[in-house]
Order: sequence, then structure tokens, then C-alpha cells
Amino acid sequence: MSEFLHRIVAWLEDAHIGIGSFNISLARLAGLILLLAVVWMLAGYLEHAIRRVADRRSRELGDHSGAYTLARVIRYAVLVTGVIWGLSVAGVNLSSLALFGGAIGVGIGLGLQTLVANFISGIILMVERSLKIGDFVDLQSGVRGTVVEIAMRYTRVSTNDHVDVLVPNSEFVNGRVTNWTLEEFSRRFRIPFGVAYGSDKARVTEAALAAARRVRGVIEDERRRSEVWMTGFGDSSLNFELLIWIGPDAIRSPGRTESSALWALDDELRARNIEIPFPQRDLHVRSGRFPRDEEPS
Repeated sequence: MSEFLHRIVAWLEDAHIGIGSFNISLARLAGLILLLAVVWMLAGYLEHAIRRVADRRSRELGDHSGAYTLARVIRYAVLVTGVIWGLSVAGVNLSSLALFGGAIGVGIGLGLQTLVANFISGIILMVERSLKIGDFVDLQSGVRGTVVEIAMRYTRVSTNDHVDVLVPNSEFVNGRVTNWTLEEFSRRFRIPFGVAYGSDKARVTEAALAAARRVRGVIEDERRRSEVWMTGFGDSSLNFELLIWIGPDAIRSPGRTESSALWALDDELRARNIEIPFPQRDLHVRSGRFPRDEEPS
């Protein structure tokens, strides 16, 4: 058995793969593949360990995005360093890799430009921190949800229906992105509603503010207070808006928050006998004589 293994090792050392002036033995190629696999696993372990240690410190500040960004950047650095080191150990002359520069450029021009653009966009997002894990975003394409992962090629957004959407990183750099939780973790919602003409505006305001206090997640302090604005005269109603400030938990469920506000508004208006209007038209009939048709001769 030992002689058999010795012959296999000798054959691997003698067998070579050559591409132009580039030449490498199968033994070194196998060692390179094994080394790259170890580097890949090591990079993943380091990312996990750094994120776990940094998360303990981040919990005190309530921000987990810094740990994620640091761990992901270190993983990329370890991978690049490991590849370069592995090629050197395998005896590859790194200066000879310039021969492949033209081929790589042609490949990027033919079909890899999207992959490269997404990779660079992912690095930009993590370095600039314009997008962080846990942010609630609304994309130009219509995707709305919470960012749960920023990978090399895509960003995973989880919607409120627990549907994971893989969005290319370049869309966050080139398109319009509404980040609801970038720096300020409170937002003002505008809830439009209408009441019948002749309603007491003071009672309407009282009912709307009472409804706001029933909505979960509404903030009331010196700087952020609920307000009621009259916005116009409609065809069948006096138009109002209820303005409420909501916290981070309610921000991530805008549909539920708006539904809760409308539900509470309906209850409070009915409790005060304030009519919610429906489309109506007034018909005016003028008196007069209709011309008679001339009798046939």
C-alpha cells in the first residue's frame, strides 16, 4: 500500500498542466485546491466569531450593523489574502497572471460586468453604511421589507409576509431607495379621513386624537405630538388628516399601523355620532313648460 501511494504521489509530481508559459504539477494543484478550501472555511469561521463577539458590545448601543460590516469586510480580506498566498505557495509566478488580464477583461465585457458591478456595489454599501442589517427599506422596484443579509452579489430583503427577495446590490446604488430607519427611528404617518358637512370640527379633532392614543407604537412627547389638520372641502365631506409619530416597531408594519388608525378613527367618530359621509349629489328641478309637439296636419 505504501508503495502504491508513493507511486501516486510521484505521478502527481511528474504530471504537469501547462498553459503557454504557465506550468504547474498536479500535486501542487491539489495542494492549492486544499489550501483554498481551508482558507474559505477559516474566513467563514472568523466572520462568525467576530460577529458574535462584536454583537455583545453592539447590544449595549442597540446597533448590530457595525459588527456585520466589520465581519464581512474581514472575510473578504482573508479570502483575497489566502488566494494570493496559496498561488505563491503553489509556485505560481504572480507576474505571469498578467497574461490572463486580457482574457478576464473580455469576459467582463461579455457577461461578467453585472457580477462585478454587484460585488463592488456590495462593498460600497458596507463601507458607506447607507444600508445596514435591520433597516426597513422601500425600493423603486416595489420591494419593501427588512434587510437581513448583504452578500457579495445580492442583498436579501425579508418582506412582512416572510418572503425573502434577493435584490442585486447594484439596485441599491443606482436606483431610488427609501430607507425608513437610516438614522431617525421615528416617522410621521398621515391618515386621511373625511366627515359630513356640518360636523363640529372641535369634536372631530377630539375624536381623532383619541383614536391616535389607541394605536400601538404611537409616540407622544414634546417634540412629536399627534395633530389633526383640515385639508380641504371635498365633494361630499370635510377632509382631514390625522398625523401621528410612530416608533421603530410600527415603522416595519406600515399597513398594520394604518389599518389600526382607521379602525380606531371609525370607533371614535361613531361614539360621538359624527357622520362619515358617502358620495351624494343634489338634484335641482326647475319648473317650466315643455313644448308640445305639433299635431300633424
